Amino acid sequence: MNFKMNKKNIAIAGATGYLGKYLVEELIDQRLNGIALARSPEKLNEYSAENLEKIKTDFTRPQSLQGVLKTVDTLISTVGITRQKDGLSYLDVDYQANINLLEEAQKAGVRKFIYVAVLNGQNMRELRICEAKERFVDRLKISGLEYTIIRPTGFFSDMKDFLEMAQRGSVYLFGKGDKKMNPIHGKDLAKVCFNAVNSNQTEVLVGGPEVFTHRQIAEMALKAAGKKPKIIRLPDFLRKAIIALARTFFTEKTFGPVEFFLTAMAFDMVAPKFGTHKLIHFFAVSAKNTRQHKNKKNELT
Repeated sequence: MNFKMNKKNIAIAGATGYLGKYLVEELIDQRLNGIALARSPEKLNEYSAENLEKIKTDFTRPQSLQGVLKTVDTLISTVGITRQKDGLSYLDVDYQANINLLEEAQKAGVRKFIYVAVLNGQNMRELRICEAKERFVDRLKISGLEYTIIRPTGFFSDMKDFLEMAQRGSVYLFGKGDKKMNPIHGKDLAKVCFNAVNSNQTEVLVGGPEVFTHRQIAEMALKAAGKKPKIIRLPDFLRKAIIALARTFFTEKTFGPVEFFLTAMAFDMVAPKFGTHKLIHFFAVSAKNTRQHKNKKNELT
């Protein structure tokens, strides 16, 4: 793919996260000039390439971003909270940190902003994480910059919730377990993001190459974990009750990821298929890594 740019660089914000690292790999593979922006760029030491510059930034502090985008044509942001930490809220990170990036991009004359949101996020604005992301999407659309909103169904890494349950012996599903989704591997999603650099599409809905029911995902996770099939179906009213109780009694740090996971399980999360990576292979590798880590830990004790 040939990129025609007045400026040289593609900047990747959130370069040390699950998707961010695959974006860095894709940039290196395509031999494009790029900048990896991260709070802990030392986590990228395994990536050494002449076409990659690593810059330490704190996206929640605008002064930390001053001047870092001056040579940038396209900014790809994966900045957001996956697991709550540091006392920061979704509004602090998924919204305000991206606003800080957007304002710096405007000052620097960045041509395009590519933002990774979530499928159906605009229909789940009652969720704290989606409200923060969609508020940023609203601002990006009126920023004057070219933009593409990438809306994946879910990352393979999100499916580890099924695998972790399986490794404990049982997978819990709500209702019939017949809701469908096609999660996507980070490497495949990175290609989607780079395909958007010169695309005129303002929104891209995307999922992985295979569509599964929740029950099928649970069965795959149990197989990968080497456990006998044990799927426990819970009534859907219990899912709703857990959400309501958690909203009342738990902090955002604890509740946010649970709220999103339980809400998303209530409907299909299926988007146009893309990529080649298979979920069963991801489960197998993840389960093997877990076993090796456990065995190593036992050897040391």
